[in-house]
Amino acid sequence: MRIFKTKWFTKFAKKQGISDATLLQVIQDIEDGKIDADLGDGVIKQRIARSGQGKSSGYRSIILYQKGDKAFFVYGFAKNEQANIAEHEERAFKDLAITFFNYSDEQLAQAVTEETFKEINTNEQEQNI
Repeated sequence: MRIFKTKWFTKFAKKQGISDATLLQVIQDIEDGKIDADLGDGVIKQRIARSGQGKSSGYRSIILYQKGDKAFFVYGFAKNEQANIAEHEERAFKDLAITFFNYSDEQLAQAVTEETFKEINTNEQEQNI
């Protein structure tokens, strides 16, 4: 399983203090079938707990997810700042999922080199994901 953060999500996670270990746990939960909202076409809305607090007062993330293959953290927001995503945003994420899921290994490597994506190191936890 390869897990990526977009440049935008990387900045969001850093600002909010969301660690890569937390993101790995989010993907583990998804792999275990603990999905908060499956929006279809590979788009998942998943809660992320705020440090020291629960998930209900935390963040919402949009993840483009292919079981056992790839996951992309593409968007996040605090629940107290935004209730949900709009219908046109959901459609845009579904379109983006088609594009990202079709990236070859070479295209993914190029995106990481160009810092469009940051790959989360899963080596230590690979046996769990």
